[in-house]
Amino acid sequence: MDALSLAITNLTSPAFLFFALGVGAGLARSDLEIPQAVAKGLALYLMLAIGFKGGVEVSKVGLTPDLLLAAGAGVLLSFSMPLIAYGLLRAFTKLDQVTAAAAAAHYGSISVVTFVAGSEFLTASGLVYSGHMIAVLALMETPAILTGLLLAGRSAGQADARERGELLREVALNGSVVLLIGAFAIGWISGEPGMEKLYPFVDELFQGVLVLFLLDMGLVAARRMGGAKRLGVNGVIFGVVMPPIGAACALLIALVIGMSAADAAALMILGASASYIAVPAAMRIALPKADPSVYLTLSLAITFPFNLAIGIPLYAFLARSVIGG
Repeated sequence: MDALSLAITNLTSPAFLFFALGVGAGLARSDLEIPQAVAKGLALYLMLAIGFKGGVEVSKVGLTPDLLLAAGAGVLLSFSMPLIAYGLLRAFTKLDQVTAAAAAAHYGSISVVTFVAGSEFLTASGLVYSGHMIAVLALMETPAILTGLLLAGRSAGQADARERGELLREVALNGSVVLLIGAFAIGWISGEPGMEKLYPFVDELFQGVLVLFLLDMGLVAARRMGGAKRLGVNGVIFGVVMPPIGAACALLIALVIGMSAADAAALMILGASASYIAVPAAMRIALPKADPSVYLTLSLAITFPFNLAIGIPLYAFLARSVIGG
């Protein structure tokens, strides 16, 4: 499948189209609305399902040395990429601290849809990555959220040790983080027997809940479209430049730990993607003052199409050229 066909397939998926429906309805000032309590419930469900399924995947592959190295690489990327993104956003755009932190968190976490699309491309290109990369994907969901919350809550370097400790405690016990990590741990402990019991709930319902969540996100983004205008030209450029930066960092780490070309390409796709499911759900709960029209425009309207059309083939080419195979 070529890059254009891949892009068309993903941009015509129900999830993306329901987001577009929400944007259109919001711009048209329709009275379509999803109640706030329902929207919060959808967000909580998505985090529970993503975390649980990730834990089950880890239980399947076990703690092999390759998994531990890849997991360490993924966690390092997830923790560190928001720092780069935040620095660029604060330096080159006029975004406030909280919105910039929320947007930056998207670039340390991952887009499951982007990874799935990238998997198809890699397989078609003869780059078959290891199964444990699915576990790495799951592990990269949460660390970026922690970094984003820390960035949003820091106080110009004037916080004392006690205040920093309180902030860390608040971040560690934030509801969205607790649910993601807790669900991941439960999935790991219960394994495939646990998945068999919860399969209809965490898998078969997932796509339906996802489209409702993205419909609501489209409505929210459209009705706060003024925030998207705050991005300006520099913000749009950021949405295109940040993915290759993440991919380059992933390739460097892959070289250091001796990954295969296929695993390196998969890690590059993860490092370059921007979450538009787990992190928006977490940011909506944890940072309600952040402008969702900004971070959704960046992750879903700019970075996502860029990765599908240009990024994924580029990352695969670079991984094969630099590492070989």
